[in-house]
Amino acid sequence: MDKRYALQEGDALVIVDMQNCFLPGGTLGINGSDRIIPPVNRTIEAFAKRELPIALSRDWHPPGHISFAEQGGPWPVHGVAGTVDAAFSPELIIPGGAVVFSKATDRDHEEYSAFLAKTENGMTLRSWLGENAVQRIWIGGLATDYCVLNTALDMLRAGYRVMVLIDAVFAVDVKDGDGERAIVEMAARGAEMVTTGQIEA
Repeated sequence: MDKRYALQEGDALVIVDMQNCFLPGGTLGINGSDRIIPPVNRTIEAFAKRELPIALSRDWHPPGHISFAEQGGPWPVHGVAGTVDAAFSPELIIPGGAVVFSKATDRDHEEYSAFLAKTENGMTLRSWLGENAVQRIWIGGLATDYCVLNTALDMLRAGYRVMVLIDAVFAVDVKDGDGERAIVEMAARGAEMVTTGQIEA
């Protein structure tokens, strides 16, 4: 029987980049990635019910961002600030108390990790976690092998206990197996791999 986890004070949920651009039909759409929306929403609801902190990160690129192929980067134009492409999925549940953090907002700086992403007022996710006395971070979203991976590794380096929701993440898999390798790397660094079903309702 799978181990069960009770949510408690000191827990926070971080949902990474659940944006139209990364979902099927988006400018950098990942086929099948929409299958994680239901488990992500269930987890958001569980955290909201207990009034625990919830953060959402997003790519919020300026035009001509360094990551775009037209600038010599690896990706097509995606996640341009203020566009429908950059908006969160309309199927995503976003509670009123959730805090949104934007990353890769500097044209000349790539930023896969959400750890230093900022609110409109300039607060970083790192600072927000500290202000909320967070000890254990539950993480889901897109994509396993890029932004989830880098966010989780930064959190582990900062000393947090990190719980990766393996049924609520999805990989780009530019190279076959990238997602699985990312899971292995996060686990090797100390992250715990759990499913949303292991969270006590």
